[in-house]
Amino acid sequence: MPYCRKCGTELSEGASYCPKCGTAVAIKEAPAVPTAPVTPEAPALKLAFWSERFLAWLIDVVILGVIVGTLSLLIWWLAVHPFMWLPEWSSWLPFFNLGPAGVIYFVYWMFMEGAYGQSIGKMAMRIRVVRLDGRPIGVTHAALESVGKAFLLPLDCLLGWILYPRRRQRIFNHLSETIVVRET
Repeated sequence: MPYCRKCGTELSEGASYCPKCGTAVAIKEAPAVPTAPVTPEAPALKLAFWSERFLAWLIDVVILGVIVGTLSLLIWWLAVHPFMWLPEWSSWLPFFNLGPAGVIYFVYWMFMEGAYGQSIGKMAMRIRVVRLDGRPIGVTHAALESVGKAFLLPLDCLLGWILYPRRRQRIFNHLSETIVVRET
C-alpha cells in the first residue's frame, strides 16, 4: 500500500491526491524496459547458379582473350617468328593452364575480386564473391580462390560439383572459404 510522502497517511490504490493533506501523489512509472539496439538484419545470401557463374567466366575470358591474344600475337611476331625453324614444345596438359595466359587470368581475378568482390563478368551478371558469412573477401582469399579458376578450372569445377553441390562451390571456393552470391 502506498503512503503520502508529506504526512504519511495511507493512500488508496490509484489516488492522485492525499485525502488528509491534499499533496499530489507521485505516480510511479513502470521502469522502462531496456530494449536491444536496433540493428539492420543482414540480407539473406542467395547463391548464384552455376549458369550465372559460367556466363560471368565466359565474359571475362572473352574480354581478356582479346587482350591476351593480341599480346601473344605481338610476342610471337617479335620473339618466336624469327626462330620458327626450331621444334615446338607442347605446353598443353589436360586440366591445367600453366602458360602465360593462365598467369594473366590469375592476376586479373585476384585483383578484381580481391579489391571489388567481382570481376567484369560478375558485374555484368550481378553476382559477387564473398566469405561464407557474407563479408567481403580480401586479396588473400581472392588469390586462393583464383588459383583453381585460372589454372585448374575443369578439375576444380568437376570436383566442386561432386563434393559441394549445396553450396555451389568449386574446390578452391571451399579452400578459400568463399561463395558466389547474387547481388540484392
